[in-house]
Parts: sequence; structure tokens; C-alpha cells
Amino acid sequence: MNISIRPGLLFDIETIADFQIRMAFETETLKLDHATVIKGVSAVFDDPSKGKYWIAESDGHVVGCLLTIPEWSDWRNGTVLWIHSVYVLEKFRQLGIFKKLYLHLKEMVEESSDLRGLRLYVDKSNLKAQRVYESLGMSGEHYHLFEWLKN
Repeated sequence: MNISIRPGLLFDIETIADFQIRMAFETETLKLDHATVIKGVSAVFDDPSKGKYWIAESDGHVVGCLLTIPEWSDWRNGTVLWIHSVYVLEKFRQLGIFKKLYLHLKEMVEESSDLRGLRLYVDKSNLKAQRVYESLGMSGEHYHLFEWLKN
């Protein structure tokens, strides 16, 4: 299977939103509002400082995506990219789609004078995803994530 990685484009908005709605339901049994998600995805395209979507395609069909969000690091005097909103269509899982996306980002970081690294967070109970991230050389040993979210 030939997988190509490209930046997300405006015509991907509906697909990306659909993927996010599916992911929220699969991972948290959360039903997201379609109109809200469309606005949220569109906001990234309207304001590139919010982030950038990356698309994985197979034979011209979108099979996965993720969002990178920049975070300035004063410690590193550069930008760390947070990986968010990872989704791969179910029938394409365990075929290396996320690995291909991740390695694309890692190569970007290695070739950049500004980018310093990649980060992501994962639900504590998602052991399968944690094994994937560890197999790619990522470590979950350094930080714990704390949050407060407005309802």
C-alpha cells in the first residue's frame, strides 16, 4: 500500500471534521456537534497560527490525519509541535499510517532550525496507543498532564 503525506487543504475540512467526530465517540463515547467541529476545523485554516493538519492518503483517499499545534519553548528557544486529533480509518489501522505521519513530522523537526521536538498526550487507559508511541521512540516518563476544561 502506497501512503503519501500532505498538508491538509480547505477541501479536507469535512473529512477532518468527520474523523474528529468518530474519534471522540470511539475514545470517549462523546457525541460532538457537527457544526461546532466544522467551525473548529475551519478556524485552523482561517488562522494558521492555531496549527496545521496533516493528511495521510492511500490511492487518492484520505485514510488518516492529525493536527500539529505549535508551542513556544523558552527553554529550547524554539517551537515544539504538539500532535493532536490523530485519527486513522478503522480498516487502515495497524498498517503504519500513524507511523508514516509521525516520521514525516520527525523529519521536519530534524531538518528545521526552529523546531525542537514533538509531543502528544494519550489517555492513560489507551495502552495500545502508548505502545505505538513507545515503539517510535517517544517517552511518557517525563511529564504528567494536568488540565481544567470549562464545561
